[in-house]
Amino acid sequence: MSDWYESIDDMEISKQNEVITTFDKITHDKKELLEKMMDDDFYYGYLGKVALSSSSLKTLLKSPKLYSKSLVEKDVETQPLRDGKMFHWSLLEPEKFEGIEIVDVKSRNTNKYSFAVAEAIAEGRSSEIYTIKEKDTAINLKNELLKNIEASEYLKDADFEVPAISMIEGIPFRGKADIIKGNKIIDLKTTGDISKFKWSALNFSYDLQAYLYLQLFPEAESFEFVVIDKKTFEIGIYTCSEEFLESGKRKLQRGIEAYKHFFIEGNDADQFCIKQEL
Repeated sequence: MSDWYESIDDMEISKQNEVITTFDKITHDKKELLEKMMDDDFYYGYLGKVALSSSSLKTLLKSPKLYSKSLVEKDVETQPLRDGKMFHWSLLEPEKFEGIEIVDVKSRNTNKYSFAVAEAIAEGRSSEIYTIKEKDTAINLKNELLKNIEASEYLKDADFEVPAISMIEGIPFRGKADIIKGNKIIDLKTTGDISKFKWSALNFSYDLQAYLYLQLFPEAESFEFVVIDKKTFEIGIYTCSEEFLESGKRKLQRGIEAYKHFFIEGNDADQFCIKQEL
């Protein structure tokens, strides 16, 4: 196993720091940065290249070369990712949801949809266009979740889409909590098979997300996932165990070491080699 996989015992997490230094060597006032982070274009655009997140760290752990590629090439959105975004907007940002451009088709694989995207690009508008089927799916998921009293309670008297940023081991990390209620962080997820969520949560590195967010929001004491099955509409509420969070901590440590090894110390990512015992 490569040296950069060696974990560090204690992470230096500057939870109260007022200055954030991004990868472009620019220092930012933390309060001003948090205000700018409310804008998705700034959060996913500029900060997506000059700070790490749980999703970018997941990519880095998978492949340093893939992470480098993601900095210069736009990711292709998968259907689960599109469905998840629409579901989040319908529940947490209804104004944004209602403002989305919709094409009255069931599939993106149609001439009408392709023409709408091309027209939006030509006119300088957002090319983020959705189908009527995608919108209806999000509405159905929202309505089903709101029927569940326990799940819907998480939305009452809570704050949505709360940004946070901190320096961890000298590296800027960003995040946006779906829901903060009291001392809990709640994250909404959709799944194709809720019976497998306990295993897919590790596979998709939700443990890394949970641990990182608990560092970014030091006032929080727990992290929970509210999950809805896209096929059956079954709902699950999952609390993160100490074991789950420890797994996330190890991934964060490995990711920090990987970033330092390849992108600060300048080691050649082409020399990265996966070594495991089968």
